[in-house]
Amino acid sequence: MDVVRLAVIGGILLLVGGAAVAVGILPASDALMVADRVWPILLFVVAITIVAEFAAFAGVFDVAADFLARLARGRTWLLWILIVVLAVVVTSFLSLDTTAVLLTPVVVAVARTHRLEVLPFAFTTVWLANTASLVLPVSNLTNLLAVERLDISPLAFVLTLGPSALIAIVVTVLLLWIVHRRALRGTYAPAPRPEISDRLQLMVTAAVVVVLLPLLVSGIPPWIPALAAAALLLGVFLWRSPRAVRVALVPWQLVVFASGLFLAVAALEAAGSRALLDVVAGAGEDLSSLWQLAGVGMLGANAVNNLPAYLALESVADSPARLGALLTGVNAGSLITPWASLATLLWHERLQAVGIDVPWRRYVVLGLIVAPLTVALAVIPLASLS
Repeated sequence: MDVVRLAVIGGILLLVGGAAVAVGILPASDALMVADRVWPILLFVVAITIVAEFAAFAGVFDVAADFLARLARGRTWLLWILIVVLAVVVTSFLSLDTTAVLLTPVVVAVARTHRLEVLPFAFTTVWLANTASLVLPVSNLTNLLAVERLDISPLAFVLTLGPSALIAIVVTVLLLWIVHRRALRGTYAPAPRPEISDRLQLMVTAAVVVVLLPLLVSGIPPWIPALAAAALLLGVFLWRSPRAVRVALVPWQLVVFASGLFLAVAALEAAGSRALLDVVAGAGEDLSSLWQLAGVGMLGANAVNNLPAYLALESVADSPARLGALLTGVNAGSLITPWASLATLLWHERLQAVGIDVPWRRYVVLGLIVAPLTVALAVIPLASLS
């Protein structure tokens, strides 16, 4: 499954949802409520993707990775730890898809330039893109949906999911070290600095990103600062690098896919899917019940995709603790199948584009270990919320 196929699926789902409205299964008023709910979220996704693409073109990620390589002073393990920190920060503020699409090639280039094994760094970006996406509302589309449903501030979200996010990240890092510890020993020689064709463009873009990050968690609707940053950078690049401004900057495949899912899931709920989900996902806020809901979310994400899994189960996650368990399952648990998250598919495409082949069998086997363990441990702090 690639991103174009996802767009096709999204188009089909839009037709299915439209048919449900036409025959009266889904009232038109409910469909309009869905549209009113999701347009700010999709606008944020478009804007932040454009910002991240411009940042990558300007060399912001290349310069950051080169700085970390020099800061590590030839120690491979320290470089890896610094890459971990960078991946967590990028995922937290710029979303998991940014880490998968834009940070992965940079990290691979750093590893190759310093003659290090690539796979430890490649797996670091994809695993942390998913598990670190619990940190902030803007880290994942599912988080934005959860914040909108609960009507809570970014601070309240962090207080709710913060301990779970920390556990998910720590468990992921420990397992990455155990799997790749031999490759992460030793030293490396310094490499030439990356070439920057337009330093003014780099400085302006970096400044915009730095200013944007705190605004994303300031309590202002995230689409507002993201859209402002995208518009500002659009003007900068039309001035300095007009060839970088292209239609492909807009993640239209994701927008079509997400729109179709929203409408199709609303139609399913109107048709009575809630009764079945109540049985499968259970009820209650004790640890056992939260594990059940998170486990169902993890299975759903790996069977279909994390976004439809979240949308289908959102109606039965009727409290902060249960919604946190669901997010933990669909976000941190999306590490087993290639299609569990769009970020994983994008990550694999980017690796193939630079000549690196990661067998899916190895990915699945490792995911069968890391996903259940990460989800199980990360859910534990949520039991104290009840």
